[in-house]
Amino acid sequence: MNAITVVIGNYNYERFIGEAIESALAQENADVLVIDDGSTDCSREIIDRYGERVRKVYKANQGQSSVYNLGLALVQTEFVLFLDSDDVLYPDATRETLRAFASGDFVKVQFRLDVIGEDGERTGAYVPNSTPPTDCAALLRRGWLYPSPPASGNAYRVSALRSVFPIPLQKQHRKAADFFAIYGVALTGRICALATPLGGYRVHHKAQGRTGESAGQVSLAIGNCETSADVESSFPWRWQNLRAMVRASLNIELAPKFHDFSYEKNRLCLHFYEAPTMHRWRALMFDANPYFHSLLFNPFWGARKKAGAIVLTLLCLAPSRRLSRFAIRYIANPVTRSEDREIAERRLGARRRSSRMTHDGP
Repeated sequence: MNAITVVIGNYNYERFIGEAIESALAQENADVLVIDDGSTDCSREIIDRYGERVRKVYKANQGQSSVYNLGLALVQTEFVLFLDSDDVLYPDATRETLRAFASGDFVKVQFRLDVIGEDGERTGAYVPNSTPPTDCAALLRRGWLYPSPPASGNAYRVSALRSVFPIPLQKQHRKAADFFAIYGVALTGRICALATPLGGYRVHHKAQGRTGESAGQVSLAIGNCETSADVESSFPWRWQNLRAMVRASLNIELAPKFHDFSYEKNRLCLHFYEAPTMHRWRALMFDANPYFHSLLFNPFWGARKKAGAIVLTLLCLAPSRRLSRFAIRYIANPVTRSEDREIAERRLGARRRSSRMTHDGP
């Protein structure tokens, strides 16, 4: 029997599901389980092409949490990795993950994910940008959400995850099941964070299908399934439900409120972007206390990083729309940093070419 199962949850991602399966089949010592959550596109036809190389389950649509619950119930290996069907694993992902599990009594091994575009090309960004300590439980009890990659960058000890699960299936639980796995399992033991990127987190559909937000606001979010406004409204709800889950399963009481710079920067930048200068000043003076608390008291950051974040935050107040927009985008979304750098490099190259033509003459 293999040591780890890669569970691929899929819903209407016919464009990407084949690449995700191929990347899972390329792993060492890994079973591959594909759970299709009621797709209405051609996903199941693509999955069927892999025959007995993968185990597959076709079910009615109930959301990502139902996929996590079912996948965890079906795995027969010691470890499990939930791979989103629009993401990919690099060839040595499970080998390095299992090696890390063997090096200590860890309940979770996480690794960085390169941020890739819709075409699979690397953007130059990666997540997460900070490394947590091996023991996050004490900080988590006080409400601090530790730095973690999204779903596909986490592998779990099955017994530890089962001690926290299942996720209650309600309408609001349909997305972001990885939140409950990532933070719930950290209360059961130590985690290991690998600095090497072992997979790709695909960012796509930035502007399509998102109503109520400008194209600029959409660019602030790195996630695919939720808008920035969704994140602002859903995170407090998830924290309260995580509190209920671990109270019932582990008899652990978490703090009433959580602290997370990623969440607070999302809130601040959403309200800053394209706002008049005076509106930004008022927001910073009267509404930014949680933001500065998550920045100044962040237990995962050093003084240099905190100082840099403060400088960028103050640049968000600049009267210059171009400068403030750059600062807001830089804080909010690591992908836009690479995009802005590429744009700047292209402009610089164009100026140099123009200068050479001017000096060389006809």
